[in-house]
Amino acid sequence: MEPMSLQDFVCSLDPASLPRVLQVCSGVYFQGSIYEISGNECCLSTGDLIKVTQVHLQKVVCKNPETGQTMVLAPNFQGHFSLLTGPQSYGTLEELVSAANQSSKKLPICFMSTYKIATKARVVPEKQPLKLVAVEMHLGTCCARCVLDTGAQQVLLHLPLSQKGPFWELEPGTHRTLLQVLQDPALRDRLLTCPALPWCSQTLRPEYKIEAIMHMRRSVVKIPSTLEVDVEDVTASSQHIHFIQPLLLSEVLARGGPFPLPTEILEVPEGPPIFLSPWVGSLKKGRRLCIHGVASPSWQLLASTKGRKMPRHFMISGAYQGKLRRRPREFPTAYDLLGALKPGQSLRVVATKDYEGEGLENPGFTSLAMGDRLEVLRSDQALGAEDRNTDVLVCQRLSDEAEKEGEEECEGDAEHQEQIMLPLHTPGGFVEELSDGRRYSLQDLTVQFSLPCEVKVMVKDTNHPADPLTSFPGLRLEEKIVEPFLVVSLDSKPGMCFEIPPRWLDLTVAEEEETPSQPPGSLPVATVEELTEAFYYRLRKLPTFESQAPPPRPPKSKGLSGQKKQGSKEKGIKSSQILELQEPSLLPKPKVQTWPKTTEDSSNLYSQTPGCKKGLRPTKPITQDLDNEHDYEEVVEKFPKTL
Repeated sequence: MEPMSLQDFVCSLDPASLPRVLQVCSGVYFQGSIYEISGNECCLSTGDLIKVTQVHLQKVVCKNPETGQTMVLAPNFQGHFSLLTGPQSYGTLEELVSAANQSSKKLPICFMSTYKIATKARVVPEKQPLKLVAVEMHLGTCCARCVLDTGAQQVLLHLPLSQKGPFWELEPGTHRTLLQVLQDPALRDRLLTCPALPWCSQTLRPEYKIEAIMHMRRSVVKIPSTLEVDVEDVTASSQHIHFIQPLLLSEVLARGGPFPLPTEILEVPEGPPIFLSPWVGSLKKGRRLCIHGVASPSWQLLASTKGRKMPRHFMISGAYQGKLRRRPREFPTAYDLLGALKPGQSLRVVATKDYEGEGLENPGFTSLAMGDRLEVLRSDQALGAEDRNTDVLVCQRLSDEAEKEGEEECEGDAEHQEQIMLPLHTPGGFVEELSDGRRYSLQDLTVQFSLPCEVKVMVKDTNHPADPLTSFPGLRLEEKIVEPFLVVSLDSKPGMCFEIPPRWLDLTVAEEEETPSQPPGSLPVATVEELTEAFYYRLRKLPTFESQAPPPRPPKSKGLSGQKKQGSKEKGIKSSQILELQEPSLLPKPKVQTWPKTTEDSSNLYSQTPGCKKGLRPTKPITQDLDNEHDYEEVVEKFPKTL
C-alpha cells in the first residue's frame, strides 16, 4: 500500500476491517506544545507503529465551493443529500435539455431549481428534485413534462422550456443521509445539495477521532484525523508484533481480570519500602510477575507485638488460618475502659495501681487499691470539683466471695456490693479479668469482639510456614483495614504467593501473551507481612484512625490554678513600680544573707570594679557561694540609674 495522508486513510477505512496497523512515514511535531493537547496526540515520529482500534466521527465541515464559506454539521444531522452532476448551473430549462442532448444523455434526467416554480397545478419548492421525462407540445407551447415525487403521490407538471432557473442537474438515485454519504467512497469530494442547507452546492469533509495503541503507552492514544502525517498500512506484515501497553496494578484491579494474568515488571515506584518481607527485594524491573486475582476477604488487620522489646508491626490478611487465644487487655485510664465497654458484654477489671481521690468533694469518687476487682457498668456524669459536671465511669466493686459463689449468687447480693464512680481521667492502671481459654479463628475473633484486642497466637497458619506470630508473647490487634489486595507470585518462586496493595505499592507492569503454568491445587499465600515503622504510622493517619477521639483532659488542680492566679497578679504591677525596685527580676538574686563570709584575700573572688566613665559607682564585691560554680557582681545600685 502506498503512503497516504491520515485523513484520506480514515475516510476510506472500512470499520469492519479494524484493527489496522499503520506505520508513520513522515512525522509531525507541534513546537512549544506538551506531549498531548486536550487529550489528543500531537507528536508522531517517523517509523512509529500505530494499531488503530476505533474510529469515531467528531464533526463534518460543510463548505460552499463558490464562496469558501464553511459551517459545521453534527454527526446526527437529519438532512438528506442529493448528488450534483457537476458545478455548472443552467439559466433555463432549454439550456439544460440542450446540454443533455450534447452529452448524449438519455431521458429522464433529474434536476432542481434554486427558486420556487409557480404553476397552475401547484408551487414547486426550491431545491425540490424534479424528473424530466420528455419534451413535448402542451397547449401550443414546447414544454418539458416533469414528475414531482412528493412521497405520497407523483404529480405531473408541464414546464415551458423558457422557464428560468438557475437549474442544477442531479445524479439519479435516492436521497442519502449524512452517514450514507460519508460511508460511500465514491461520493468523497463530490458536490452535494441539501434542502436543509442555505447553499445550492457544498462539499463535505468529515473529521474523525482515532483511538489507537502504541508501544509503551499506558492509555489508549487519541489522534485527530486532521493531523498532517502520512501513514502506510502494514497490517499484513505486522501480525507478529506485540504492542507493549504498560499497566498499573491499580488498573489491573479496576479491570477485574482475566486472571491469572502473566506480566513483566516495567517500573517499581520510588520511595522507602513498606514491607520487610524477603520478596520486596525481588520486585525489580524485568522480573516476571503472575497476578492470580483479588485477595479474599478484602480486609486486613493491623497488629503490633506486646513485650519489653521494641514493638514490631504486622499486617495480617483476613485469610489467616492460625488459631488465637484472647489475652487480658491493659487499660491505662478509665477512659480506655469506656472505649472497651460494649452493650451486652461484661467487662471486669483489676486495679494494678493505687489511686487516691485527689481531694474531690463528691463522696462517690472513692480511692482504689491495687488488686481491687471492678465490673464496669456504664458512663454517667457527676458533680465534681468547683461544682462542675464531670464525666465518670460507674463501676461495681466486686468482693473475693463473689468470684467463688458464682454469677447467680452475686446477683442476689447485688445490694450489698458497692457502686463507685471513677472520673474518666483516672490515671490508675487496670487489667482485664479474663477466663476465656477458647481458640478463635481471626474471622470469629473480629466478629465476636471489638478492636483493639490482645491475643496470643497459639497455632500458626499451616499455609504460611514462616509465620512469625507464634514467637511473640502477645499481639495487639488494632484496626481492620478494608482495602483490596492482589494475590501475586514471582516467576522464580511460582509455588508461593503474597498479597500486594495497589494503593500503596502500584507497580507498572506489561501484559505478556504466554499462558502461565499454574501448579495443581490451591497456592499457599503469605498471610502475614511485617511493616516498616514509617509505613505503620502512615497507616495510622488513615481516616479510620483519625476518627478516634483523644481521651479527655483531667481537670486542673488547685495548686496549679493558685500559682497561675498569683503569677497573674504579679504581672499586673505597673512599670513605674518596677523602676523603683532595687532588685530587677532580670538579674539573679544575690544570696548574701545565706552565703558564708570569706576572707578578703580569696583568690577566687572578683576584685572591686574601677569607676566607669559614665559616673557609675563601683559595685561592692559579693562573697562566693561554696556550692556555686560561678561568681556574680552585685549591680543593683547602678541598674536603676541606667534605666
